[in-house]
Amino acid sequence: MIRAAAAAKINLSLAVGGTRADGLHELTSIFQRVDIVDRIAIERAERIIVEGFDDDTLVLAALAAVIEATSATGGFRVTIEKQIPVAAGLGGGSADAGTVLKLANELLGDPLSVDELSALGFSFGADVPFFVQSGPQLIEGAGELSTPIELPQDYWVLVALPSGIEKPSTSEIYDRFDQAGGEEGYAERRADLLDRLPRCLRARDIGSLPGNDLGLHTGGLQLADKLRSRGAFRADVSGAGPAVYGLFLQQRQASQALKGLEGTQAAWLTVPVW
Repeated sequence: MIRAAAAAKINLSLAVGGTRADGLHELTSIFQRVDIVDRIAIERAERIIVEGFDDDTLVLAALAAVIEATSATGGFRVTIEKQIPVAAGLGGGSADAGTVLKLANELLGDPLSVDELSALGFSFGADVPFFVQSGPQLIEGAGELSTPIELPQDYWVLVALPSGIEKPSTSEIYDRFDQAGGEEGYAERRADLLDRLPRCLRARDIGSLPGNDLGLHTGGLQLADKLRSRGAFRADVSGAGPAVYGLFLQQRQASQALKGLEGTQAAWLTVPVW
Protein backbone atom coordinates (compact mmCIF):
# COMPACT_ATOMS: atom_id res chain seq x y z
CA MET A 1 0.00 0.00 0.00
CA ILE A 2 1.20 3.51 -0.77
CA ARG A 3 -0.14 6.78 0.57
CA ALA A 4 -0.14 10.42 -0.54
CA ALA A 5 -1.80 13.74 0.18
CA ALA A 6 -4.07 15.26 -2.47
CA ALA A 7 -3.90 19.05 -2.03
CA ALA A 8 -6.63 21.53 -2.93
CA LYS A 9 -6.04 24.34 -5.43
CA ILE A 10 -6.97 27.98 -5.70
CA ASN A 11 -7.20 30.01 -8.91
CA LEU A 12 -4.87 32.98 -8.57
CA SER A 13 -6.36 34.32 -11.79
CA LEU A 14 -9.03 33.04 -14.18
CA ALA A 15 -9.91 34.49 -17.59
CA VAL A 16 -12.79 32.69 -19.31
CA GLY A 17 -13.65 32.83 -23.00
CA GLY A 18 -16.31 31.34 -25.20
CA THR A 19 -17.42 27.76 -25.70
CA ARG A 20 -15.33 25.50 -27.92
CA ALA A 21 -16.62 22.93 -30.39
CA ASP A 22 -16.35 20.27 -27.67
CA GLY A 23 -18.68 22.27 -25.40
CA LEU A 24 -15.93 23.32 -22.98
CA HIS A 25 -14.95 26.91 -22.30
CA GLU A 26 -11.62 28.32 -23.39
CA LEU A 27 -9.75 29.62 -20.35
CA THR A 28 -6.45 30.92 -19.06
CA SER A 29 -5.78 30.45 -15.37
CA ILE A 30 -3.11 30.12 -12.70
CA PHE A 31 -3.48 27.17 -10.33
CA GLN A 32 -1.73 27.04 -6.98
CA ARG A 33 -1.99 24.18 -4.47
CA VAL A 34 -2.72 24.97 -0.82
CA ASP A 35 -2.28 22.82 2.26
CA ILE A 36 -5.86 21.61 2.61
CA VAL A 37 -5.57 17.94 1.75
CA ASP A 38 -7.39 14.67 1.29
CA ARG A 39 -5.46 11.58 2.34
CA ILE A 40 -5.22 8.81 -0.25
CA ALA A 41 -4.17 5.19 0.30
CA ILE A 42 -4.03 2.70 -2.57
CA GLU A 43 -3.07 -0.91 -3.09
CA ARG A 44 -3.54 -3.54 -5.75
CA ALA A 45 -6.71 -5.62 -5.53
CA GLU A 46 -8.72 -8.07 -7.60
CA ARG A 47 -11.21 -5.36 -8.60
CA ILE A 48 -11.75 -1.60 -8.29
CA ILE A 49 -12.86 -0.57 -4.80
CA VAL A 50 -13.15 3.04 -3.52
CA GLU A 51 -13.86 3.54 0.16
CA GLY A 52 -14.31 6.53 2.44
CA PHE A 53 -16.18 8.89 0.11
CA ASP A 54 -19.54 7.65 -1.11
CA ASP A 55 -20.04 10.50 -3.62
CA ASP A 56 -16.84 9.78 -5.55
CA THR A 57 -17.02 9.44 -9.32
CA LEU A 58 -13.65 10.79 -10.47
CA VAL A 59 -11.42 8.32 -8.62
CA LEU A 60 -13.46 5.45 -10.04
CA ALA A 61 -13.04 6.97 -13.49
CA ALA A 62 -9.29 7.40 -12.93
CA LEU A 63 -8.83 3.78 -11.90
CA ALA A 64 -10.86 2.47 -14.82
CA ALA A 65 -8.95 4.70 -17.24
CA VAL A 66 -5.48 3.69 -16.08
CA ILE A 67 -6.38 0.00 -16.18
CA GLU A 68 -7.70 0.33 -19.73
CA ALA A 69 -4.75 2.44 -20.90
CA THR A 70 -2.17 0.00 -19.55
CA SER A 71 -4.12 -3.24 -20.17
CA ALA A 72 -3.49 -4.09 -16.53
CA THR A 73 -5.20 -7.05 -14.93
CA GLY A 74 -7.08 -6.86 -11.64
CA GLY A 75 -7.87 -3.61 -9.91
CA PHE A 76 -7.08 -1.32 -6.98
CA ARG A 77 -8.44 -0.58 -3.54
CA VAL A 78 -8.44 3.13 -2.68
CA THR A 79 -9.31 4.73 0.65
CA ILE A 80 -10.04 8.46 0.76
CA GLU A 81 -9.97 10.53 3.95
CA LYS A 82 -11.88 13.60 2.85
CA GLN A 83 -10.95 17.08 4.13
CA ILE A 84 -11.32 19.29 1.04
CA PRO A 85 -14.90 20.60 0.90
CA VAL A 86 -16.95 19.20 -1.96
CA ALA A 87 -18.07 21.33 -4.93
CA ALA A 88 -16.36 24.43 -3.55
CA GLY A 89 -14.08 25.49 -6.41
CA LEU A 90 -11.03 23.96 -4.70
CA GLY A 91 -10.64 20.98 -7.02
CA GLY A 92 -11.06 18.29 -4.37
CA GLY A 93 -12.41 15.58 -6.66
CA SER A 94 -9.83 16.36 -9.34
CA ALA A 95 -7.03 16.37 -6.76
CA ASP A 96 -8.06 12.89 -5.62
CA ALA A 97 -8.28 11.63 -9.21
CA GLY A 98 -4.94 13.09 -10.27
CA THR A 99 -3.22 11.70 -7.19
CA VAL A 100 -4.74 8.27 -7.76
CA LEU A 101 -3.63 8.31 -11.40
CA LYS A 102 -0.02 8.88 -10.30
CA LEU A 103 -0.13 6.31 -7.51
CA ALA A 104 -1.84 3.61 -9.60
CA ASN A 105 0.69 4.20 -12.37
CA GLU A 106 3.50 3.82 -9.84
CA LEU A 107 2.05 0.52 -8.60
CA LEU A 108 2.03 -0.68 -12.21
CA GLY A 109 5.72 0.12 -12.65
CA ASP A 110 5.21 3.57 -14.25
CA PRO A 111 4.06 2.42 -17.69
CA LEU A 112 2.63 5.87 -18.57
CA SER A 113 4.50 9.18 -18.82
CA VAL A 114 3.32 12.33 -17.05
CA ASP A 115 2.04 13.68 -20.37
CA GLU A 116 0.09 10.49 -20.98
CA LEU A 117 -1.39 10.62 -17.48
CA SER A 118 -2.39 14.25 -18.03
CA ALA A 119 -4.14 13.43 -21.29
CA LEU A 120 -5.86 10.49 -19.63
CA GLY A 121 -7.02 12.71 -16.76
CA PHE A 122 -8.45 15.35 -19.09
CA SER A 123 -10.68 12.71 -20.66
CA PHE A 124 -12.81 12.65 -17.50
CA GLY A 125 -12.03 15.92 -15.69
CA ALA A 126 -10.84 19.31 -16.99
CA ASP A 127 -8.83 20.10 -13.81
CA VAL A 128 -7.24 16.66 -13.45
CA PRO A 129 -4.15 17.32 -15.62
CA PHE A 130 -2.98 19.97 -13.15
CA PHE A 131 -2.99 17.47 -10.31
CA VAL A 132 -0.80 15.05 -12.24
CA GLN A 133 1.92 17.75 -12.34
CA SER A 134 3.86 19.44 -9.53
CA GLY A 135 4.03 23.09 -8.54
CA PRO A 136 2.01 26.09 -9.74
CA GLN A 137 0.85 25.90 -13.33
CA LEU A 138 -0.41 28.13 -16.11
CA ILE A 139 -3.57 26.40 -17.33
CA GLU A 140 -4.80 26.95 -20.89
CA GLY A 141 -7.12 25.45 -23.46
CA ALA A 142 -10.01 24.05 -21.43
CA GLY A 143 -7.64 22.68 -18.82
CA GLU A 144 -5.68 20.22 -20.92
CA LEU A 145 -2.65 22.52 -21.38
CA SER A 146 -0.56 22.83 -18.22
CA THR A 147 2.76 24.69 -18.07
CA PRO A 148 4.97 24.88 -14.94
CA ILE A 149 5.61 28.43 -13.74
CA GLU A 150 7.69 30.05 -11.01
CA LEU A 151 5.64 31.92 -8.39
CA PRO A 152 6.42 33.23 -4.90
CA GLN A 153 5.30 30.85 -2.15
CA ASP A 154 5.99 33.00 0.92
CA TYR A 155 2.52 34.10 1.98
CA TRP A 156 -0.44 32.88 4.00
CA VAL A 157 -3.78 31.82 2.58
CA LEU A 158 -7.14 32.17 4.32
CA VAL A 159 -9.75 30.01 2.59
CA ALA A 160 -13.41 30.45 3.57
CA LEU A 161 -16.80 29.10 2.53
CA PRO A 162 -19.49 31.79 2.63
CA SER A 163 -22.60 30.90 4.58
CA GLY A 164 -26.03 31.22 3.00
CA ILE A 165 -24.75 30.38 -0.48
CA GLU A 166 -25.77 27.07 -1.96
CA LYS A 167 -23.69 26.50 -5.05
CA PRO A 168 -25.50 25.33 -8.17
CA SER A 169 -23.60 23.07 -10.51
CA THR A 170 -20.43 24.36 -12.12
CA SER A 171 -22.23 24.24 -15.47
CA GLU A 172 -24.87 26.61 -14.07
CA ILE A 173 -22.17 29.12 -13.09
CA TYR A 174 -20.81 28.96 -16.63
CA ASP A 175 -24.34 29.37 -18.00
CA ARG A 176 -24.72 32.57 -15.97
CA PHE A 177 -21.38 33.76 -17.34
CA ASP A 178 -22.50 33.03 -20.92
CA GLN A 179 -25.89 34.69 -20.49
CA ALA A 180 -24.18 37.83 -19.22
CA GLY A 181 -21.93 37.94 -22.30
CA GLY A 182 -18.89 37.26 -20.15
CA GLU A 183 -16.71 36.03 -23.02
CA GLU A 184 -16.52 39.54 -24.50
CA GLY A 185 -13.00 40.91 -24.09
CA TYR A 186 -11.47 37.52 -23.30
CA ALA A 187 -8.50 38.03 -25.62
CA GLU A 188 -7.61 41.27 -23.84
CA ARG A 189 -7.99 39.75 -20.37
CA ARG A 190 -5.89 36.75 -21.37
CA ALA A 191 -3.18 39.02 -22.77
CA ASP A 192 -3.20 41.08 -19.57
CA LEU A 193 -2.81 37.94 -17.44
CA LEU A 194 0.08 36.65 -19.56
CA ASP A 195 1.75 40.07 -19.47
CA ARG A 196 1.58 40.38 -15.69
CA LEU A 197 2.53 36.80 -14.83
CA PRO A 198 6.32 37.11 -15.45
CA ARG A 199 6.37 40.17 -13.18
CA CYS A 200 5.10 38.22 -10.15
CA LEU A 201 8.50 38.10 -8.48
CA ARG A 202 7.36 38.87 -4.92
CA ALA A 203 4.27 37.62 -3.13
CA ARG A 204 2.63 41.04 -3.23
CA ASP A 205 2.96 41.10 -7.03
CA ILE A 206 0.34 38.33 -7.25
CA GLY A 207 -2.17 40.98 -6.25
CA SER A 208 -1.74 42.64 -9.66
CA LEU A 209 -3.07 39.62 -11.57
CA PRO A 210 -6.51 39.92 -13.20
CA GLY A 211 -9.37 38.50 -11.14
CA ASN A 212 -11.72 35.57 -11.61
CA ASP A 213 -14.18 36.10 -14.47
CA LEU A 214 -16.66 33.76 -12.79
CA GLY A 215 -16.58 35.56 -9.44
CA LEU A 216 -19.52 37.85 -10.17
CA HIS A 217 -21.76 34.85 -10.75
CA THR A 218 -20.89 32.90 -7.58
CA GLY A 219 -22.09 35.15 -4.76
CA GLY A 220 -18.68 35.15 -3.08
CA LEU A 221 -17.37 38.63 -3.93
CA GLN A 222 -18.76 40.23 -0.77
CA LEU A 223 -16.65 37.91 1.36
CA ALA A 224 -13.62 38.63 -0.84
CA ASP A 225 -14.16 42.35 -0.20
CA LYS A 226 -14.26 41.64 3.53
CA LEU A 227 -10.93 39.80 3.37
CA ARG A 228 -9.36 42.72 1.52
CA SER A 229 -10.65 45.09 4.18
CA ARG A 230 -8.87 42.90 6.74
CA GLY A 231 -5.52 43.20 5.02
CA ALA A 232 -5.45 40.63 2.21
CA PHE A 233 -3.25 41.85 -0.66
CA ARG A 234 -5.39 39.69 -2.91
CA ALA A 235 -8.81 38.11 -2.38
CA ASP A 236 -11.08 36.38 -4.86
CA VAL A 237 -13.35 33.44 -5.54
CA SER A 238 -11.64 30.17 -6.46
CA GLY A 239 -12.84 28.51 -9.64
CA ALA A 240 -16.63 28.39 -9.88
CA GLY A 241 -16.86 28.95 -6.12
CA PRO A 242 -18.23 29.33 -3.63
CA ALA A 243 -14.88 29.12 -1.78
CA VAL A 244 -13.11 32.45 -1.36
CA TYR A 245 -9.45 33.01 -0.53
CA GLY A 246 -7.42 35.88 0.82
CA LEU A 247 -3.63 36.14 0.58
CA PHE A 248 -1.66 37.73 3.44
CA LEU A 249 2.00 38.59 3.82
CA GLN A 250 2.09 37.91 7.58
CA GLN A 251 0.69 35.04 9.64
CA ARG A 252 -0.36 37.47 12.38
CA GLN A 253 -2.40 39.48 9.90
CA ALA A 254 -4.05 36.37 8.47
CA SER A 255 -4.83 35.02 11.95
CA GLN A 256 -6.46 38.28 12.94
CA ALA A 257 -8.54 38.25 9.76
CA LEU A 258 -9.70 34.73 10.59
CA LYS A 259 -10.85 35.61 14.12
CA GLY A 260 -14.52 36.40 14.23
CA LEU A 261 -14.87 36.16 10.45
CA GLU A 262 -18.61 36.61 10.02
CA GLY A 263 -20.67 35.13 7.25
CA THR A 264 -18.73 31.90 6.82
CA GLN A 265 -19.64 28.27 7.38
CA ALA A 266 -16.01 27.13 7.50
CA ALA A 267 -12.53 28.65 7.18
CA TRP A 268 -8.92 27.43 7.01
CA LEU A 269 -5.64 29.24 7.58
CA THR A 270 -3.10 27.57 5.33
CA VAL A 271 -0.10 28.05 3.04
CA PRO A 272 0.89 27.33 -0.57
CA VAL A 273 2.33 23.90 -1.24
CA TRP A 274 4.19 22.53 -4.23
